Amino acid sequence: MSNIPNSNTGPWPAIPFDEGRDTVATLQLWTQIIGKIRLVQTPWLNHSWHVPLYVTVNGLSTGSIPYDHRIFQIDMDFIRHELVIRVADGRHRTLALQAYSVADFYARVISLLAELGLPVDINEMPNEIADPIAFSQDTVHHHYDADYANRLWQVLLQSDRVFRIFRTGFLGKSSPVHFFWGSFDLAATRFSGRPAPLHPGGVPHLSDAVTREAYSHEVSSAGFWPGGGAVDYPVYYSYAYPMPRGFDSCDINIGEAFFHKDLGEFLLPYEAVRKAPDPDSLLLDFLQNTYVAAAELANWDRAELECEQGRRGVPRALSQ
Repeated sequence: MSNIPNSNTGPWPAIPFDEGRDTVATLQLWTQIIGKIRLVQTPWLNHSWHVPLYVTVNGLSTGSIPYDHRIFQIDMDFIRHELVIRVADGRHRTLALQAYSVADFYARVISLLAELGLPVDINEMPNEIADPIAFSQDTVHHHYDADYANRLWQVLLQSDRVFRIFRTGFLGKSSPVHFFWGSFDLAATRFSGRPAPLHPGGVPHLSDAVTREAYSHEVSSAGFWPGGGAVDYPVYYSYAYPMPRGFDSCDINIGEAFFHKDLGEFLLPYEAVRKAPDPDSLLLDFLQNTYVAAAELANWDRAELECEQGRRGVPRALSQ
């Protein structure tokens, strides 16, 4: 089976949320299972950077996971539509991705790990989801539209590429471009280097200790989210913590971008990017302008933190 991008979809395919709502809900729970396997096996890294998944040329991956002295990896392939567990000794197991319930998917993945001598025990309750159901009991979520999953991955792939370009223009501490399975979004974060006020917490079904550690320092963060709840369409977002005074009223002068008061974030509809004459430039302008607004209002030391955007094969020039 192959869903390789073609001339009819292009690199920025349509992903209307109404069409993929149920698939997104199921995929979020599947990725939480995979992500929690990485979580329980990996030492804590600042801002929970040890738990995300990474966009790959065919889907999403945990990257390498330690298991005592053994190493394994879990990949979700949205071209072949299969989950593959690979161990560094050469053994592997494969599971076709199809319309399993969350309970069935959970049982199959845990069983495959046990077959490989990698038994794990994870917290079965989903995070950052209203009215969660334990993975082993969830027969409600069982949708998988292979075509939609493939198109969603294509959007993540292009977004990841542009976010990586944006990341090259910053010398300060910045996160990898990574996919958080709790909120089901692709994110890239810049840090001022200064500590932030204690976060109030209150994220549904997420420990306040985790939230507070994640926001221990001032950030400007941006990403892609396929939508849900109050925003029933895919969007790019950008926010600052703590939010500097006046950020919500900034005119960032980017097409259809606007400030969503309930979310406390700037949003740019994905459709506006997809249909733009130059999607890369529009998205980069959104990322840069919202970052500049946050950094200026919060008095970040931009001269020390920023640099020219990277160029292929050219080392960054140092001032004399």
